[in-house]
Amino acid sequence: MFSITVRDHIMIAHSFRGEVFGPAQKLHGATFLVDATFRRQQLDQDNIVVDIGLATQELRLITAELNYRNLDDEPDFAGVNTSTEYLAKVIADRLAERVHKGNLGEGAKGIAAVSVTLHESHIAWASYERAL
Repeated sequence: MFSITVRDHIMIAHSFRGEVFGPAQKLHGATFLVDATFRRQQLDQDNIVVDIGLATQELRLITAELNYRNLDDEPDFAGVNTSTEYLAKVIADRLAERVHKGNLGEGAKGIAAVSVTLHESHIAWASYERAL
């Protein structure tokens, strides 16, 4: 399996509901390093997984929708605990939609999976991987 990863970052604010979250139930900020990995069995006709420029551009468009936002105020996240794991899924799903729409080029149709990892710090991160 071949893969390529592109990177961006987001800074968000949010709060959680539930005792399991302890002090994070209060409004707090988080900065995430965002890695998006695209996987495929065979390289395309240009011997690449996906166009790095297009992948970077599409990831940046998605992260711009989240960056500097209080997610508690965003209609898409009403009533949702926007955990690191959940946000990784949101970003992966949005990337998958863009692959299906052709935003990452014709060669991207051979992508088998997309994985998104959100790094909370140098010692903790969460990922979500989905098939296309």
